[in-house]
Amino acid sequence: MPAEIFFYHLQRQPLEMALPRLLEKCLERGWKSFVQVGTPERLKGLDAQLWTFRDDSFLAHGLAGQDHEDKQPILMSSHPLPAANGAQVRFFVDGALPNTDLSLLEGLERAILMFDDQDEVTKQASRSCWKELKEKDFSVSYWKQTGGGGWEKLG
Repeated sequence: MPAEIFFYHLQRQPLEMALPRLLEKCLERGWKSFVQVGTPERLKGLDAQLWTFRDDSFLAHGLAGQDHEDKQPILMSSHPLPAANGAQVRFFVDGALPNTDLSLLEGLERAILMFDDQDEVTKQASRSCWKELKEKDFSVSYWKQTGGGGWEKLG
């Protein structure tokens, strides 16, 4: 069971802007990350985004199933796979949810579920996931974006 499960409500910035910043914070703490994406198409876009999100830097990462996946600081997949890189943090984005396989949460420092305010289906699914995880005694908290692109804990 992870120490914490954070629900990040994307209201001011798209996933493509918010995710790289959170991944940077994980790397600063010495944590490896696994990013589970809802679809292969979205995975392809986020993969490209991590290489180009800033003019002066990139986030080194790899895709699950490729060579040296166990050495990657950030590993990504559109499938609910175990984290071959030994990730301490797992991100669930673009409709991917942890409640379909709770074993994916074992041994993590933190799980982060990010959902877009503009996507009603994902927003409702995230609410249901919150309720289910809370009923199973997981420690969950809700975060919303601030005007400056940071995060504020509300519950």
